[in-house]
Amino acid sequence: MTTQTTDIPPAEQGERRSWLREHSELGVCALLLVLGVLVLTDALTMDVDIAQRGPVGPKTVPVVVGAGLLVIAALLAVDVLRGGRGQAEGGEDIDLSEPADGRTVLLLAGVFLGSAVLIEPLGFPVAGALLFWGAAFALGSRRTDRDPLIAAGLSLVTYVVFNNLLGVPLPGGPLMGVL
Repeated sequence: MTTQTTDIPPAEQGERRSWLREHSELGVCALLLVLGVLVLTDALTMDVDIAQRGPVGPKTVPVVVGAGLLVIAALLAVDVLRGGRGQAEGGEDIDLSEPADGRTVLLLAGVFLGSAVLIEPLGFPVAGALLFWGAAFALGSRRTDRDPLIAAGLSLVTYVVFNNLLGVPLPGGPLMGVL
């Protein structure tokens, strides 16, 4: 006597996988929906001092962006469910039959997480340099003579532009007393 472990026959399981594969763009819709809700929630719960408000306060842009994300998610979902499909770019030179390079993805994720952890104790210039150098290494560059110098220069320029020119404070870390 054989017992069936699932309530769905194998033929229907194959049809369900096929429908999901044909409508995979709905994953992008779900991502846009979640991002829109997060942005709107954050914007609407933002603590704003009444004295700092003007005709256009600090909540305006996040609310517009969050609402835009929700509208785009809804319009894209309707298009996908009506049969719309994204077109591959003609200039793409990748082979979609090849599997993704998991090593590169994991290296990049590790570099991003490492820089996020190190930004507070080491400061942006050092953490940014490690981020740029690590990303270049993960993506295939093996020029150990020039990559660290380019990464350090890029990180310092980014720090100066954001911290000094745009007024966005970034943690300087222990090296800022020396520089």
